[in-house]
Amino acid sequence: MWVAGNPEFIRVEDRAFIPFLILINTLPRRWGEYPSRISLQECPMTMMKAAIFVAPGRIELADKPIPDVGPNDALVRITTTTICGTDIHILKGEYPVAQGLTIGHEPVGVVEKLGSAVCGYREGQRVIAGAICPNFNSYAAQDGAASQDGSYLIGEGRCGGHGYKATAGWRFGNLIDGTQAEYVLVPDAQGNLAPIPDGLSDEQVLMCPDIMSTGFKGAENANIRIGDVVAVFAQGPIGLCATAGARLLGASTIIAIDGNAHRLGIARTIGADVTLNFHDCDIVDEVMKLTGGRGVDAAIEALGTQGTFEQALRVLKPGGTLSSLGVYSSDLTIPLGAFAAGLGDHRINTALCPGGKERMRRLMNVVAFGRADFGTLVTHHYPLEDIVAAYDLFAHQRDGVLKVAIKP
Repeated sequence: MWVAGNPEFIRVEDRAFIPFLILINTLPRRWGEYPSRISLQECPMTMMKAAIFVAPGRIELADKPIPDVGPNDALVRITTTTICGTDIHILKGEYPVAQGLTIGHEPVGVVEKLGSAVCGYREGQRVIAGAICPNFNSYAAQDGAASQDGSYLIGEGRCGGHGYKATAGWRFGNLIDGTQAEYVLVPDAQGNLAPIPDGLSDEQVLMCPDIMSTGFKGAENANIRIGDVVAVFAQGPIGLCATAGARLLGASTIIAIDGNAHRLGIARTIGADVTLNFHDCDIVDEVMKLTGGRGVDAAIEALGTQGTFEQALRVLKPGGTLSSLGVYSSDLTIPLGAFAAGLGDHRINTALCPGGKERMRRLMNVVAFGRADFGTLVTHHYPLEDIVAAYDLFAHQRDGVLKVAIKP
């Protein structure tokens, strides 16, 4: 904090000083001289708390400037966010990001300030934004690959061609500051902000920006048809959403696979017909028995390991679809026999979760009309100031944690 030569103009660097300054400003500088009060508009809060990546194994809470708002942006005050498995990959150094980057990509909050070109929203409105925030005017978006939009990087020389760049639609906590903070700047807000319907809590919509969108995309990419048999490998939050998505798309039999009995129990409540614990049986043998040796019509891989990918391929019928959602941290090997030497008409689809206001609107409709309830996946609550402890809990999967709600 400093005071300029003219004491009427005061710049405040730390919000904690604001009440003190307002108080002392009502006192005389000398006997009989009473200056006017300083309003909060004259002493704006310029700093915020944010969880930043420091180095592999270290995410810390730090002070950062509140972002400036450009004409196409919106500043959102975060009311709830969460920690994702991808954030753990970042924490471990398995997915590289810039030092000092604010982590997190799942925002639920209130519009604090709108850019001059953003229409149809109002300050104070409750909103979410997808973890993926593309520019919907880009070539990639208009080509049906909005999640791979890197057009905003062209001016910096970080993306060539027509702006296609793998994963670049994922900006929060990847290429720009993310949501584990008191405020987040939403780019291209006109296409990415989605108003929250009345009556829905933060926890009810917290899964929409990423986990629900990703899990449902896994089911959509599996080409599920009415009456299909589907195997879902891993029943973490994304796998559970994929299980629910498979049910919504009309699968007649859903086989949920995990090594955690508690998660398998939840899978049964949201759509799984059969649950298999890999500690108790050979998964490939058991799935082939359940399908009479035919194999499943679709397999969804929701963990990101060689083992789960290979098993998903081995239980797949000829002509079936493997939908891969996992974030892999090493090279994959495709077993020749399971792949039928490339002649089995298998389809392998990968995905980065879709974003945009229309995707978010549809997902919130699913919640609002009772088709799925993922608020129950929020098992723990932490204030932002304790986010390091929340990371420790989530990274080590203690105490039955599924998702942690972080509240500034």
